[in-house]
Amino acid sequence: MAKKLTSQIAIQLYTLRDFVQTPKDVVKTMKRLRKIGYTRAQISGVGPIDAAELRKMMLGEGVEPMGAHVGLDKFHNELKQVIADCHGWGIAYVAMPWMSPDAVKTAAGWRKMGRELAGYGKKLAAEGITLQYHNHMFEFEKFGVRNGKGGEIGLDILYRSADPKYLQAELDFGWVARAGYEPAAWAKKYKGRLDQVHLKDWSVVNNQPTWRAIGEGAIDWLPVLKACKAAGTKDYIIEQDSCTVSGDPFKSVQISYENLRKMGLK
Repeated sequence: MAKKLTSQIAIQLYTLRDFVQTPKDVVKTMKRLRKIGYTRAQISGVGPIDAAELRKMMLGEGVEPMGAHVGLDKFHNELKQVIADCHGWGIAYVAMPWMSPDAVKTAAGWRKMGRELAGYGKKLAAEGITLQYHNHMFEFEKFGVRNGKGGEIGLDILYRSADPKYLQAELDFGWVARAGYEPAAWAKKYKGRLDQVHLKDWSVVNNQPTWRAIGEGAIDWLPVLKACKAAGTKDYIIEQDSCTVSGDPFKSVQISYENLRKMGLK
């Protein structure tokens, strides 16, 4: 068995979802990632491959599974299978990655969702697995605004409604910035609840916000990484939803990896 890998930098496989649909493609992709320097990956967007077999294939090429994204419906309907898959992948973190912006429209809805996720998180914790919530942009809408003032952000309501032991924050700083907030401030806000984070960058192309490789966009990363370190962050996961500027997701994730190494991550 491969030795334990400890790199702080990981890759979210959703970035390379078109290249991990079959066992043959998984092996080929892991080889390419390992050549870039990646030794750890978060599972998402992978084809229908048995969890234990996927772990074996990844480790065989020197890339260790270190987390996964699993949809809300599976937590709701197939929690035992989620737990079995996490054990098969050999991971200790699993995140609920997305829900429709129409799924939660009120402060009460956010409180209810926080309690629901914490319920799943409690059962996962009994199996040695930590549950996380991964944000996009709609979670930053404010509720309780009066005469144009005040209000509370939906994401804050969610986390306040869930015991930190049973629901961690997997902050996606690209979406934090797109929502108009300062990523470093949000890392400080969730100190002690932020074991893993998602890194993505963005800039403007043809008057439209466009995802970019880390360090090639608008976000000032050094204060963010400093705040994450102070918050206790262990894993820095690169995700790029689309790679239209480079035209090649492998090139994009190589740029991100190399830039983060220059910024001091190991």
